[in-house]
Amino acid sequence: MSTFVTNATEYLPILLRGVWLTVLTTTLALCLATALGLVWAIMRTSGISSLSVPARFVVEFLRGIPLLVVLFYIYFVAPDIGINLTALQAGVLGLGLAHSCYLGETFRAGIEAVDKGQIEAAKSIGMRRPLMMRRVVLPQALRIVLPPYANNMVMLLKDSSLVSVISVQELTMQGKMLASSTFDNMTVFTLVAALYLCLTIPLNFLMRRVEIHMESAG
Repeated sequence: MSTFVTNATEYLPILLRGVWLTVLTTTLALCLATALGLVWAIMRTSGISSLSVPARFVVEFLRGIPLLVVLFYIYFVAPDIGINLTALQAGVLGLGLAHSCYLGETFRAGIEAVDKGQIEAAKSIGMRRPLMMRRVVLPQALRIVLPPYANNMVMLLKDSSLVSVISVQELTMQGKMLASSTFDNMTVFTLVAALYLCLTIPLNFLMRRVEIHMESAG
């Protein structure tokens, strides 16, 4: 046990270098996924086939491709057609695109769950669709989608470990490099798992508090 503590004390500062990159990757990818997911959801629920059909195709297409393949394609294949991205940029773009599909379906379900009577009432007083979405639909849909949205945040945080395969030196990559140099796999990956828990548990707690606050405010 004393050996574990001694080694953990030595390894922890090294692993922490990857934590900030994990947080950065997750944050940027979440922003992109949220924005795109909202776009897909609005297009899917627009009732206009020229918008809903392409959005549905994009969502189904991206959902059918493994995230690793998306990352490989963006980082290794895209340069062949002149699109050169850094490993971090490719990781953020790949994660954002992949998770935008899941968030898009979450947002779509939330929008469709809003009471149709309120939508009809908004239309009856002359609200145009953009104003109705902003003032009536989206605020109510937010409360509905918050729990699955929080779950997707945690999934995205964990999926950020996959960007290590395109050489982004986030937490998992730092763990791999440290384990390969020390051969102390147990200590290193125990610390990696503990650090991921240190990120996900407070995130779950925070989102639960936000959910409770919104329920009490409503």
